[in-house]
Amino acid sequence: MFKRLSRFLLPLVWIFTATTALADDATINTMDPYAMVKSVANKTFDRFHQDKALIDADADHLKVIVREELMPYIDYKYASYKVLGQYLKESTEDQRNRFVDAFEGYLVSTYAQAFTEYTNQKVEFSPGSDFSNEKIVDVNVQIIEAGRPPIKLLFKVRRLKDDSWKAFDLVAEGVSLLSSKQSEISNLIRQQGIDAVIKMLEERTKDKVTKQSKAGK
Repeated sequence: MFKRLSRFLLPLVWIFTATTALADDATINTMDPYAMVKSVANKTFDRFHQDKALIDADADHLKVIVREELMPYIDYKYASYKVLGQYLKESTEDQRNRFVDAFEGYLVSTYAQAFTEYTNQKVEFSPGSDFSNEKIVDVNVQIIEAGRPPIKLLFKVRRLKDDSWKAFDLVAEGVSLLSSKQSEISNLIRQQGIDAVIKMLEERTKDKVTKQSKAGK
């Protein structure tokens, strides 16, 4: 039931990794949503190559990269609450906190697995626009791979109370990751209860990252 998520997460990983520019030493500008996405891409790509020997020795090291380079710029709490949907108000504070932690770990594990699919695809970012009066910004991206049609993506970024920005959703070819997961998890909560879903996410977090051959894709 969770396997479908990978087809949305793989393009997300491409956004953050498939760019040819090397990261510089400048602090990532979280006050500009467009600059933030590009800077995180550069920094993560650099880390990916820097730690190649560690990744080759233990693919689980990808989780370290995801947690250190990507998660600081993903509003996983907001995403978690959106995924809970109607069950947010029905849950206790303890359940909400445990769900957020479990969902974060699940994202780290799933993003890390998607990293194993990286093969130097080209990324084209659409130009940024004025966001001074915006609360949510769409960063449009195309993934270019030889012999295949471009993949159109829309990366949703939200303004926080301190005017900084964090990403919270990916729309791939018109399909929202959050909406997809909200529907799936809502059904599971209705059938099994929120505690069972939290436990399921926690178990998924423990999954080892495995390298898959091209033939197995």
